[in-house]
Amino acid sequence: MATSSPFNYNSLYSQLSVPVVRGENRHAKYDFAVAYPDPETLPLEGLADSLKVALEREGKDLALYPVAAGLPALREWVAEKLARDRNMNVGVDDIVLTSGSGEAISMLIAALTDPGDVLLTEEYVYLGTLRAMRRFGADVRSVKCDDEGLIPEDLESTLATVAAEGKKVKFLYTIPAFQNPLGWTMSLERRVKTLEITGKYGVPVLEDDCYVDLRFEGEDVTSMHSMDDSGRVLYVGSFSKIVAPGVRLGYMVAPQEVIQRAMSFKGGGGVNQFAALAVQEFAKDSMYSHIQEQNDSLRVKRDAMLAALGENFGDAAQWSKPEGGLYVWLEMPEDIDLAAFQEQSFNEGVGYYNGTMFSPEGRGANCARLCFGHPTAETVSEGVAEMARIFERHGVLKG
Repeated sequence: MATSSPFNYNSLYSQLSVPVVRGENRHAKYDFAVAYPDPETLPLEGLADSLKVALEREGKDLALYPVAAGLPALREWVAEKLARDRNMNVGVDDIVLTSGSGEAISMLIAALTDPGDVLLTEEYVYLGTLRAMRRFGADVRSVKCDDEGLIPEDLESTLATVAAEGKKVKFLYTIPAFQNPLGWTMSLERRVKTLEITGKYGVPVLEDDCYVDLRFEGEDVTSMHSMDDSGRVLYVGSFSKIVAPGVRLGYMVAPQEVIQRAMSFKGGGGVNQFAALAVQEFAKDSMYSHIQEQNDSLRVKRDAMLAALGENFGDAAQWSKPEGGLYVWLEMPEDIDLAAFQEQSFNEGVGYYNGTMFSPEGRGANCARLCFGHPTAETVSEGVAEMARIFERHGVLKG
């Protein structure tokens, strides 16, 4: 049999496809790059017991394909949680379970975005969302922030600029609680102003609230969704941060007409019923006590990181002091290029993500996101000290 030449797909790829190199996730000895939760607080025993109960009750239903919107009982629990915690009055039919919040975000971007459409984000934004926006060909523009969140004057001027160009902003994406990567929580006043300004320009808001349960101190701020009665605020949440990323469960809340469009971009039908059953049964009696246990652990790690930064970086840098979440935002002097040094630091034992990875305009080379969720408090302290030694060794941090 003659040997054929490899088939050439180059002329067949869609314009939106980009090559992705598959490989194992790399981890430095001190890994502050990826936002993994604390492995010691994963509710493994509780999930196993809950799954057993759920399977005995309705395991035979696994012979059926799940409904596209996801397990109704889990959606009911989400609706109850949103009413209790976020002052949101939504029904089961307003909620769709997804494979993590990332799928929910991608579905909404796909449903609302054509190539060239303008989307707004905070000046530094979750890189997964930024990649999804770019994948759909969006013109992504950022709005400046301070410690209270989006700066209203910059939001309005950005919207006015886009309008003057004869373009329309499809939506504003924001993470108002423990923002990724900056760490702040948007104040109530800023939430009110953001809704007023976007309403003036007829712009929807996509509220990503996936970190809101990870509060260690301070007072909760009500959701933007609860402050709107027009259906202009879309909402996304996740079980990744309160159960485990590996369960791959998140959800969206949106008006029916938006859900119907977004569902056309959902792959594989409903979410994994096996995982949904375990989480739903666990959530009924154990979720809130688990969240408290997890937050107690995260608070210790946050404190360890802040203390270590103070001891090792002193006045040579600035950093955020979040009241919750998983991230500290480190800012070095403007002449320091942490983007160029990221791979070197990784090779010498400390991983981080530099600021350009989160910026629509590629700014922030002197900044880094540091995640404190996965390592122990002791490892956090050791890792920050090691990062300072590496920086000093290469002249990044002046001794």
